[in-house]
Amino acid sequence: MFRTPPTILIAGFQHETNTFAPSKAAYENFERGEGFPLMSRGSDVLALRDVNIPAGGFIRAAEAAGYALSPVIWAGASPSAHVTRDAFERITGEIVASARAQRFDAVYLDLHGAMVAEHVDDGEGEVLARVREAVGPDVPIVASLDLHANVTERMLHNADALVAYRTYPHVDMAETGARAAALLARLMSGEVLHCASRRLPFLIPINGMCTLLEPSRGMYQRVGEVEAGDVVSASFAPGFPAADFPECGPVIWAYGHTADATNAAVDALYRRMIAEESAWSVTFLSPDAAVREAMRLSEGASRPVVIADTQDNPGAGGDANTMEMLRALVRHGAKRAAVGLIFDPDAAALAHRAGVGAQLEIALGGQSGVPGDQPFVGTFEVMFLSDGRCRYDGPMMNGMQAELGPVACLRIDDVLIAISSSKAQMLDRNLYRVAGIQPEAMRILVNKSSVHFRADFEPVAEAVLVAKAPGPMTADPADLPWTRLAPGTRTRPGGAPFAG
Repeated sequence: MFRTPPTILIAGFQHETNTFAPSKAAYENFERGEGFPLMSRGSDVLALRDVNIPAGGFIRAAEAAGYALSPVIWAGASPSAHVTRDAFERITGEIVASARAQRFDAVYLDLHGAMVAEHVDDGEGEVLARVREAVGPDVPIVASLDLHANVTERMLHNADALVAYRTYPHVDMAETGARAAALLARLMSGEVLHCASRRLPFLIPINGMCTLLEPSRGMYQRVGEVEAGDVVSASFAPGFPAADFPECGPVIWAYGHTADATNAAVDALYRRMIAEESAWSVTFLSPDAAVREAMRLSEGASRPVVIADTQDNPGAGGDANTMEMLRALVRHGAKRAAVGLIFDPDAAALAHRAGVGAQLEIALGGQSGVPGDQPFVGTFEVMFLSDGRCRYDGPMMNGMQAELGPVACLRIDDVLIAISSSKAQMLDRNLYRVAGIQPEAMRILVNKSSVHFRADFEPVAEAVLVAKAPGPMTADPADLPWTRLAPGTRTRPGGAPFAG
């Protein structure tokens, strides 16, 4: 029997792991948040109710239902290589210790679904298994997942229900948390839900997953439509195609009152994906071609042309410091262009010491170690300085306060560069404004992002281009040096199967 009101443990642990990326996520990265809310504990977690993240939507829904909430910790860090053993064990340890310390009626976890730690391939599966062991078999556990989750059998086994975002850019994060709360309410009322799942046999480039475009838009519309009758929840996670372990890749799953209806819904979605496999492919522009096309499109335009520097996206494991797109802008004489955010704390510190108007001869960025990338050596003028504090006002992470550390705007020729002391994906126009750059006034914007920027930038963009410049986040998964994928998995839509 549940108490009145039911007491629910709440915790969040978010990381998207690119096992091919250059730098790992240490505990300090989670403390800083790096584009996520700062690490918070106890009642401070409840302040996230007004932020567009899953925990925010869950908290609002649970409070409206009158549940007693027992928040433990919320921690997230920018995508990178593996989460260190220390960070994983410290954060997971807090969650599990709280789960053991008292009796709870239910558990809600705000997870990503694509975490790999130094010592654990399936980070979320391990977290869920430990929480399950702590609370026992009869306490409902529900978790929300990112659209890019690599959903594993262990995750499905140890959670009573998992629910994933349906938008990319992720504008429905809080909505997903609310859907998780609704599923948890069903479980606490005694409903028995059958689970069905199917794994797709091919990897999808992350640029092809954008739900503003086909075929992703139509697929997610269909995911919503199969939730009818006995099927109470359906999810599709295209996966994060940069985690080298056997269960990397897209998964479809659903929950329903009957096994037959649930299996039929999943099978229908699976057949659609197989039939449309070739449509999930993506084409990319070279840096030079992207800049030339942006310059052409911007002639006479009243709005900026946006170029996604997709392979240096810090939202997918890049460090936001590769320089080839900046070189291409300078090489072609681009006018009224801006690039952001470049993660270079040393350059930001030098600019702050020198002051606005100073001339700096520095080697900017270029520390990725990726072939074809090197520092940009030049003379830059310091145009603007700030403390890096700003609020996200766009659809993604709306309401979140960002702490980027010292920020500077540098100029070379007619190109402005937004420099930050903390990594953050360029997904909100305020991340330019915090560096004194008005994005709407530019002719060309080069964003260190793959897709998330579209939510706030596409409404003001003349056009959006995708460039494949050297960077740690390989845009085409078939270009990655896979060693541990499940044999037979096609490394791109319609591509050759991985032989192992």
